Amino acid sequence: MTTAPPTPAPAREETRHGPGRIGRFLRWDAAVGALLVAAFLTGTGTTEGFSDTANLSAALNDTAEVALLALPMTLLVVAGQVDLSVASMLGLSSALAGSLWDAGWSFELIVPLCLVVGLLGGLLNGWLVTRVGLPSLAVTIGTLTLYRGLASVVLGNKAVADFPETYAQWAGNSETVPGTFVPYPIALFCVLAVVAAVVLHSTGFGRALFAVGAQEDAAWFAGIRVKRIKLILFAVSGFMASFAGIVYTLRYGSARADNGLGLELTVVAAVLLGGVDFDGGKGTLGGAVAGVLLIGVLNNLLTLNDISHEIQVIVTGVLLIVSVLTPRVIAVLTARRQRQPAAP
Repeated sequence: MTTAPPTPAPAREETRHGPGRIGRFLRWDAAVGALLVAAFLTGTGTTEGFSDTANLSAALNDTAEVALLALPMTLLVVAGQVDLSVASMLGLSSALAGSLWDAGWSFELIVPLCLVVGLLGGLLNGWLVTRVGLPSLAVTIGTLTLYRGLASVVLGNKAVADFPETYAQWAGNSETVPGTFVPYPIALFCVLAVVAAVVLHSTGFGRALFAVGAQEDAAWFAGIRVKRIKLILFAVSGFMASFAGIVYTLRYGSARADNGLGLELTVVAAVLLGGVDFDGGKGTLGGAVAGVLLIGVLNNLLTLNDISHEIQVIVTGVLLIVSVLTPRVIAVLTARRQRQPAAP
C-alpha cells in the first residue's frame, strides 16, 4: 500500500516583477516613478522657472500627443504587437485637415472625417497582421512610409494655418482647465488613461491582452479571440493617432505633411521606459504614463537649459536602449542567481 506524497511547502510569495515582498518595491514601473519624482525635484532645485505653473503647463502641453499615442501603444505592446505608423497617421490627419480647411470645409466636418481615416488606417494595419499573417513590426514600418507619403500627396510642401481660434484654444494654446494649469488635451488624456487602466488591469479583455502577449498559441487554445483583439487594438491606435494629429495641428496652428515626424520613437521609448515588455505579456498602464511624463520632464529641463533639439533626440534614443536592455540584463542576472546552489 502506497502513501500519498507529502504536501509540498508553500512556495515563496512572488509577484510579476520580482520575488517575495521585496519585489514589490523593485518593480521597474515603480523605479520609473521614483526617477520622475527625482527629475522633478532636481529641476525645481537647479533650473529657474521650472516649477512655475506657466512652465509646467507648457511642459504638459508638449507631451500631449505623445501621451495620447502612448495609451493604445501600451495595450498593443502588452499584447506583443507594435504600431510604428502612429506618427505618420498623425501627419496624414494633419495634412488632410489642412487640405480640407484650405478648400473651405467646416472644421466640424473635417474632424470626424479625419478620425474615420485614422480608423481605416488602423484597420488596414490590423488586417495585414491578422488576416495576411505579417508581423506588426514589418507591417507598420511599411504603413509608416505609406501614410507619410499620402500626407505629402494630400498637402504637398505647403502649410495651412488660420484655424478656428476656439478649437486652437481648446488644444492648449491659451486655455487650461478652470482653476488649474492643466491643458485640456492633458485633462482628456487623464480621463482616457483611467479608462485604459481599468480595461487593462480590471477586465477580461485586459487579461486576454496579457495572455496573448505572453503566449499567443496558448491564448488561442484557451478560446481567446486573438485576431479580433489585435484588430481592435490597431483600429484604436489609428483612431487615436488621427485625433492626436488634430490636436497637434491646432496646438501649433499649422497643418503640414511632416508634422510629428519621428514622434513614433518617442512614444515607443516612453512605453518601454515605463516597464512594458517589448516581447509582450508584462507591463502596467501606470508605468507607461510615468515614462511619458519622465521624458516630458527631461525634455523640458533640457530646453530650459538651452540644450538643442538634436541632443534631446539623442537622450530619447539612449532612454529607448536603456529601457529595452536593462530589464533583460536584470532577468539574466536573476536567472543566474537562481541557478546557483544554495550555500551549505
